[in-house]
Amino acid sequence: MTTETKTRRPLPAAVTLTPAAEDRVAELMRNAPEGTIGVKLSTPRRGCSGLAYSVDYVSEVVPFDERIETPGGTFLIDGGSVLYLVGSTMDWQEDEFTAGFVFTNPNATGSCGCGESFTV
Repeated sequence: MTTETKTRRPLPAAVTLTPAAEDRVAELMRNAPEGTIGVKLSTPRRGCSGLAYSVDYVSEVVPFDERIETPGGTFLIDGGSVLYLVGSTMDWQEDEFTAGFVFTNPNATGSCGCGESFTV
């Protein structure tokens, strides 16, 4: 009797970063405060629709955070936020009036009028 060992294929990341988002993460890491190990995406409860996107510097990894290595540095996703973000795309967009991360989230069932918060 033989025992087969199954090799697990790597799971896709919960969030896909566009090249523009990866470039912005790299820029943030170049200018990060001392002790910063990465940039982290989370979905705190706030705004008129319930959840908001928040991108912040972090100095430590929390055990259930998802880790994505980008060319410019480590990008983390809050472990408690992953379920709200699976399948999302994060982009960086700039024009002459605004600049910011823009999210395409297939899990969002609604958002507020200003686009600052969303519902799942």
